[in-house]
Parts: sequence; C-alpha cells; structure tokens
Amino acid sequence: MYDNYDILIIGGGPIGLACGIEAKKAGLSYLILEKGCLVNSLYNYPSNMTFFSTADKLEIGNVPFMSLSVKPNRNEALEYYRRVSDQFKLNIHLFEKVEAVEDFDGKYLLKTSKSSYQTKNIIIATGFYDLPNLMNIPGEELPKVKHYYKDPHYYAGQKVLVVGGNNSAVDAALETYRKGAEVTMVIRESQIGERVKYWVRPDIINRIKEGSIKAYFNSGLEEVREHEVIIQSPEGKLAIPNDFVLAMTGYQPDFSFLRSIGIRISDDEQQVPEHNPETMESNKKGIYLAGVVCGGMNTHLWFIENSRVHAEKIVKQLTVDS
Repeated sequence: MYDNYDILIIGGGPIGLACGIEAKKAGLSYLILEKGCLVNSLYNYPSNMTFFSTADKLEIGNVPFMSLSVKPNRNEALEYYRRVSDQFKLNIHLFEKVEAVEDFDGKYLLKTSKSSYQTKNIIIATGFYDLPNLMNIPGEELPKVKHYYKDPHYYAGQKVLVVGGNNSAVDAALETYRKGAEVTMVIRESQIGERVKYWVRPDIINRIKEGSIKAYFNSGLEEVREHEVIIQSPEGKLAIPNDFVLAMTGYQPDFSFLRSIGIRISDDEQQVPEHNPETMESNKKGIYLAGVVCGGMNTHLWFIENSRVHAEKIVKQLTVDS
C-alpha cells in the first residue's frame, strides 16, 4: 500500500509552493517533494544577490512581500517563502529526492529516496538550477573550477577568471574584485550582455574601461591547468596565471529525468518539453509542467512573476476534469 494523493508536486521552489497553495485552496490532497531545503535553488544563489524583479512580482498566494528596498535580495526572498509555507501549512517533504516515476495500475508511482507514493496527477516544477552547462574542455574537472558562485570573500587575494558576460558572471566579477581578487573575464560576445541588470551594467563597463577588471571579448576558455588557463582571443592563444575559474555558463533543466518518465523533448536547440500552454499538461496524461522547466534551454523565458499563473491553470484543469 502507498500513500495516495490527488497531486504530487516535484520541486519545492516558489512555483512548486504556488502549486501547493492552489491545490490546497481547491480542496485537493497534495504533497510537495523537494530534494533539498525549502526553495533550494534560491538558497544556492549567491549570498549577496539582488533580484531583477520587484518584490510584488515575486509574491505567491496573495501574501505581500515586504522588502527594505525596491529590489529584494536573496535573504529576504528566503524569509518570505518560508513565511508563506508556514502560513499555508503546506504539506512538503524536504530532502526527499524523486528517483523514479512509473506507470502503476492506471496511476503513477513515485519512488523517492525515503518512500513511495501514488497519484493520478504530477506537477513538475523543478526549475533549471541543478545542472550547469559544462564547457567540455580539458581541466574542467579540476577543483579550482566552480560552476556555482556563493560568496566573494573566498576569492580575496586570488587570481580569478570569470567565464561569461551576463548577470551571474558580472556579479561574480564585481564582487570578487571588490574583495581584492585579480579578476579577468572571458566573454564569447563582443560586449557585456544586454540583459545585465541596468544598475550594474554601467559599473562593470567602467571597471573594464579603467582596467580594474581585464576583459577578453570574442574569446573563449580552451583549457584549465593547475596554475594557469589557456584562452583563445583575437590576440591568439594566451596563457594567464590563475587560481580559480568561475564558469558562469548557465544551467539547464534535468532533461534526462523528463525523458525517463516519457515526456517528449523538442529536437532543436531549445529542447522544449512538450506541453499544452493552455493547461500545462505534457504529452503524458496527468503530468503537468510549471515554471522555468517549460522553456527548456531558454531559461530566460519563464520567471517567478510570469509563471505563477501555471499553478492556477493546472489546478483549474484538474478541478474541471474531476
């Protein structure tokens, strides 16, 4: 015998929580399964991160998000979503990873690291922050290469190479520079990304112009060695002394998990999971997608503010079907 729910929600981020709230409002039995801590991806964001969005756009469940400034930071977001979870007394199991989803007697059986559950309906709200886009170059496996950046103090007095020219890379470059790191950026494009936060972009451009941060545009990292890196630049191949590489190359959804449960993925570069945008139901009956995962490799398509409605769409569809 397995615990039986109307909905099982995979992912305890903001959109997973929003789905739980809507399920509870509709009187449906549900369980949220999260492999890490509450809003695990946000927890793993850089310590000093400030959101691009204003606080009201990050709200779920009609609970006001009060912030000290117009743009809330990571710590404020963690406090807010914890408070929302407590306020709704959401049914959520933390540190319980979903390991398999199987068809089972007309339903689905979810096997986790701790138990098993059955349901007719699954919502996948797993985001995209768990799997970094690898560079696939020699030396990437060295401990000095980091695909996640947490705090600048760790890099004080070190020679740091930052790969990328968008928000994560720019934040890492500026913060480590201001903690005393010698910072070099390697950027494939000809300029700092247009999506970089408007109050940050002039700062990084000016630091590059004055030479405080060295930047190689139209360039790529070719190899990481113990005490140096090799880059290909318009000047040719260059060897740069180096202590750490911060590879801010972006992240992607867990496509292997989606495929393992039968969700079709488009065969183009975007790798969009098949789903109906009106109901959010995938090609697998009873399995729905919510949040960033819906965009595949286009991780800039869906954010908290424009995918909160996915929760409402899915629960509305489920109540109509029932």
